[in-house]
Amino acid sequence: MTTDLTVIVLAAGGGTRMKSKTPKVLHRVVGRSMVGHVLRAVSAVEPACVCTVIGHQRELVGPHISEELPDAVLAVQEQQLGTGHAVRVALEALEAAGRKLREGTVLIAYGDTPLLEGATLKAFAAEHEAAQAAVSILSGVVAEPFGYGRIVRDADGEVVAIVEEKDATPEQKEISEINSGILALDAAFLSDAITRIDNDNAKGEYYLTDAVKLARESGLTVTALPIDDVWQTEGANDRAQLAALGREMNHRIVTRWMRDGVTVMDPETTWIDADVALAPDVTILPGTQLLGATTVGEDAVIGPDTTLEDCEIGEGARVVRTHAQLAQVEAGASVGPFSYLRPGTRLGADGKIGAFVETKNAQIGAGAKVPHLSYVGDAEIGEGTNIGAGTIFANYDGVTKHRTKVGRHARTASNNTFVAPVEIGDGAATGAGTVVRKDVPPGALAVSQGPQRNIPGWAQARRAGTPQAEAAAAALADDESGEAAAED
Repeated sequence: MTTDLTVIVLAAGGGTRMKSKTPKVLHRVVGRSMVGHVLRAVSAVEPACVCTVIGHQRELVGPHISEELPDAVLAVQEQQLGTGHAVRVALEALEAAGRKLREGTVLIAYGDTPLLEGATLKAFAAEHEAAQAAVSILSGVVAEPFGYGRIVRDADGEVVAIVEEKDATPEQKEISEINSGILALDAAFLSDAITRIDNDNAKGEYYLTDAVKLARESGLTVTALPIDDVWQTEGANDRAQLAALGREMNHRIVTRWMRDGVTVMDPETTWIDADVALAPDVTILPGTQLLGATTVGEDAVIGPDTTLEDCEIGEGARVVRTHAQLAQVEAGASVGPFSYLRPGTRLGADGKIGAFVETKNAQIGAGAKVPHLSYVGDAEIGEGTNIGAGTIFANYDGVTKHRTKVGRHARTASNNTFVAPVEIGDGAATGAGTVVRKDVPPGALAVSQGPQRNIPGWAQARRAGTPQAEAAAAALADDESGEAAAED
């Protein structure tokens, strides 16, 4: 295949049926924008140049494309006057960038076809060039062709036209081979034909498919190459179609990971984004979502009912019924159930974050444990330390957030409050219910309560006539009877 390959991606449409403030091509499928998927696919073809045509909300679409593919040429289509007009705008932008097309192949793709694969485009371009065609159409054979342009062939199987649904005869409407819109064109032919495409049609638009007619009139070859996997050419015009594409792509991703050695207990309730990386022998339980750039190490078990976004999970770790974002769980550690790991959480090897624990910007050392019912924010906990149930790291004074440091192998009791900034030394301990406002030296015991004092008869005096007072009086009477019997 020639190395002189240019790709034009059409991404200027408004997508009004999305009914969204977000441009259509920026809607996400399995964690990546639709146009982002397309740009990944076209990059796999290793083209000499990629030009993306933008228009609607270009102030949002343009920067996103430049982030995804910095070398892409951006062409602005001020008015959306059809695909032919969009390609003409692209050719003008390429010429302005010093990339005037004189030879080679031009691929036309669309920014809303997220399942498109680079291997498909590469094979399509190669077949187009092998046929020495002026125009090649990536077509598909579908059971329900309604709404699509039909590929019309003659008795010898040669492509003679693309007929749109509204213009098709009853016989042509029975044709099941449809136009995907993805085209390959000879660059020299395209540069000439684009100037001859007119807008003499009901919509007053310039249709790129008219290039088929121009090629046939010039005696040039036109081919249509059917693709078995028609999903690759499917676009999304509304939220229902977007969801359908998401389900199909997720199904493919989950299937691929299972074939690569990952156990997925229930594929129907498991969602895995495109940029997630899983090691062999990972186990994913039902109701799990792995999002963003999450990575999971070998033999880890995730789920059930767990959402991890941009997280790093180490080998052999266990994360159950947890929501986590931008968190790191090292090898052999356990999290959950019902834990919330906010950004900046790092749990060391063999450590534990237990039930009903929330963490934020917290570094918890190897073998350290925060077993249950606690909030750990802006904290550093040393290796082997145990944090008692119901502990609050009070990190915010109403104006500024402060850090708490707990040393190695410390033992803190239940219902503690650490009022930051404060430091608890290595091997130190705290008493139950302690409010720690001052640093605790290594090996010391910190307590903040005075001796317990009991006030006899309080219930009878202050709650007279209530069930509480009656119960207290009955208990005291029983105690007195018992003591009298013992004396006898």
